[in-house]
Amino acid sequence: MGLRKKQQAEGGVAVQQPPKPKKKRGKWIVLAAVVIVGIVAAVALFSGGGQEQTSTSLYTEDTVQVRDIVTELSYSGTLEPADSYTVTSLVSGEILAADFEEGDTVHKDDVLYTIDSSDVTTGLERARNTLSQAQRAYQQAQESLDDLNVRAPAAGQVVDLAVEVGDDVTMGQVVATIRDSATMTIELPFPTDEAAAFTVGQAAQVTVDGSFETIPGTVTAVSAAETVLSGNRIVRMVEITVTNPGAITSSSQATATVGTSACAQSGTFAYQEERSVTADVAGTVASLNVDEGDTVAAGGTILRLSSDTLEDQLENAADAVEDAQLSLDNQQDTLENYALQSPIDGTIVDKMYKAGDNMESGSQLCTIFDLSYLSFTMQVDELDIAQVAVGQKVQITADALEGQTFEGVVTKVSINGTTTGGVTSYPVTVQIDETNGLLPGMNVDATVVVSESRGVLSVPVSAVSRGNLVLVKTDSATSAQEGNAEGLPVGYEYVEVTLGTSNDDYIEITSGLEEGDQIAYIQTSEGGGFFFGGMPMGGGGEAVMVTTGGY
Repeated sequence: MGLRKKQQAEGGVAVQQPPKPKKKRGKWIVLAAVVIVGIVAAVALFSGGGQEQTSTSLYTEDTVQVRDIVTELSYSGTLEPADSYTVTSLVSGEILAADFEEGDTVHKDDVLYTIDSSDVTTGLERARNTLSQAQRAYQQAQESLDDLNVRAPAAGQVVDLAVEVGDDVTMGQVVATIRDSATMTIELPFPTDEAAAFTVGQAAQVTVDGSFETIPGTVTAVSAAETVLSGNRIVRMVEITVTNPGAITSSSQATATVGTSACAQSGTFAYQEERSVTADVAGTVASLNVDEGDTVAAGGTILRLSSDTLEDQLENAADAVEDAQLSLDNQQDTLENYALQSPIDGTIVDKMYKAGDNMESGSQLCTIFDLSYLSFTMQVDELDIAQVAVGQKVQITADALEGQTFEGVVTKVSINGTTTGGVTSYPVTVQIDETNGLLPGMNVDATVVVSESRGVLSVPVSAVSRGNLVLVKTDSATSAQEGNAEGLPVGYEYVEVTLGTSNDDYIEITSGLEEGDQIAYIQTSEGGGFFFGGMPMGGGGEAVMVTTGGY
């Protein structure tokens, strides 16, 4: 009866009294006595003994229910803006304008600071002038290099080549002679009063001395000046052009008539075009493109010179243009540094310099936060990281905003872990789009939903014993008869079930039970239990044990 009273006093659980610290032998005697008393009490409780049972139940009754089973992980972090940028000056000078204040919203490329750039503007103009000079020098070098191709100044026949391949030629040296012998001209004196009436293009008749051959011609020029010939004859010189029938040379002489007017004396033919070809630059004859007697068109290449000097000059001129362009680009880039623009859309959170201030290169002028969303980083334990994935929802709370809950989403799971004290954690980034009231720098607690099973049959985790068994009320004759014999409550028996997802509190039952089934179990407790009725009791949640009432 003493043990029975002790059970009732302690809620039906046999309590082992601590031994008195006297002798080791006495300690074991007391322990053995307690165990024996516990066994006797248990037999008395479950045997019935022909007496009325007492309703001192140690088990919890529950029913199989439909629940939502959600598995969560909890971590914390500190909020950061979507982006942040500190505007830093790359130049020194006086700030002429800074037309914004803390709290203002700015957009990308908005001009924040304008700095005095008068010295740079002068340098920019000098760089432009230097570039123009370099470009002109390069163009001249190109033209000089092109002058190595000696071209015919007019169409005609090459009547003389004065050089050969390999000859050195100086600038201005005659290298060839070109003659147009198809057309001849002759200047003849006509009485001044008659010549004054001539017109350019008027027909003329030319008679060649000796052969007396008559050739049609055309007046191409009439001199305005008067000339006095022997016998006090006053005349004007008239130029007549004829097509060479083939026999006329520069030594041939002729007379002519224009209308009814005859010339005062004969004259000598001249080739319409006979020109000396000279080299515009010095060089060495690299090739001859024509032979003597060949006919060339105006601009045709007669020969080509080579010159290492000119090629070097062209290359140096090209380098000078490139250097000048780089210098100009640098000056322009430097000028852009005097108008500092916002690199991002955002809000000014700190303004360190204002208009009128003088600052040095490297000075931090203002700070911009992009508050379009907030984010934070959780350091997730290596045992949990496999359960975290991009796109998972995150429930967020902040001590600074008590009673409010915000929703975030996992945007990045890094594989670059950090190991401290033998434990590795991985950074996981969470983004919050709706940030009403949240500010950068706030500390937040986050709960990540790693799995969800909605509307599933479930029982408390403690209700499942080793072997996937659940104690279910059946009211069958067998369970009524065998309940006490096996140490089970009357009307209950173990049923094997199939398990699904679970969390710390509940576990899914996929088969073996139905909604509304009545179950019984003992709430598990931490620490070791003791074996009673053949089942472990209080042992880490792997088995459950219930007892019936007294007798």
